Amino acid sequence: MANRAKAAMPGFIKPQLATLKMKAPSEGWIHEIKFDGYRAQVHVDKGMARIFTRNGHDWTKRFAAIAGAFRLKSQTIFDGEVVVVHEGRTNFSELQADLAKGRQDRMLFYAFDILFHNGEDLRSRPQLYRKERLKELIDMLDPPVLYSEHMEGDGHELFEAATRLNYEGIVSKRADASYRSDRNEAWLKIKTVQKGKFPVVGFVKDPTGVAALYLGKKEGKELVYMGKVGTGWDRTTSGKIRKALDTVVSPKSKLSKQLKKPKATWVDPVFTAEIEYRDITSDGLLRASSFKGLSKN
Repeated sequence: MANRAKAAMPGFIKPQLATLKMKAPSEGWIHEIKFDGYRAQVHVDKGMARIFTRNGHDWTKRFAAIAGAFRLKSQTIFDGEVVVVHEGRTNFSELQADLAKGRQDRMLFYAFDILFHNGEDLRSRPQLYRKERLKELIDMLDPPVLYSEHMEGDGHELFEAATRLNYEGIVSKRADASYRSDRNEAWLKIKTVQKGKFPVVGFVKDPTGVAALYLGKKEGKELVYMGKVGTGWDRTTSGKIRKALDTVVSPKSKLSKQLKKPKATWVDPVFTAEIEYRDITSDGLLRASSFKGLSKN
């Protein structure tokens, strides 16, 4: 039988994307921690590496330290995530801050898939096969290049662990599935959320209610600013929030450190907003926040 002809190394490959689900699947899947970073595709061509963003932009210079760690003499395409680990978990805000400063010493690349290797297009191969081939190659390299570990079976256990550790969530992948360059249900993302209650310190008006709420947090005797929330209510709820806050309007902010917010109507921190959020940024502000309820202190 003739050997299969070797394929030429392709250019940038549009990445496979995960579909958001509420619950992790069980048998027939593998599960990985969801990284909070920048999706990246690494093209290694006989000792030289180029790194592309998920939209195909060449960011090799911005990730030069990672590119330099791919000393393989092969032709290989890796899929993964560039991250910065801060306080024990990947932190997108810290990564953005490092990119803005041109700092690369904290950046890591977690490889979670391999798409091509030495003339073989691996995208048609099953997910587990690709992970095995991936591990063989990543084991030959050193940090900042790392292998994304996975577990098989029911993903609920890993999701519970991710929740306890305040990770972003998990990604579940069909063990027998090929790699497809679109958003599909062979890859699923199950996200954790954090919840908290924050004093409302102000709001932005809209014609019938509120466009946004400004939030604070008590730290000792200080009332510090925690950012704003502008989603999570319908028109009826927005009107009810406005009616409640109109009763406690204040001539100036009650925050310990005054802020310039020209559109703000400041209030006494009498009401508390229940908020779901993804993270707290390096600037101390809520990230990806959503309103869930209002109560009076």
